[in-house]
Amino acid sequence: MKTKITAAVIALVLLPTVSMAMCQDHKEITASTCKEGMVWDAAKGQCILTPTT
Repeated sequence: MKTKITAAVIALVLLPTVSMAMCQDHKEITASTCKEGMVWDAAKGQCILTPTT
């Protein structure tokens, strides 16, 4: 019984660490990440140069 409880406690303690490690490389590109002079094109899903008229 002690072994099961100890294993459960260890798993619960390590859960946040494992979940953070899995999401570390996931970066979402949005309009706020576009460089100056560029705008977000939702259709293409990327930053494009600001259109000029």
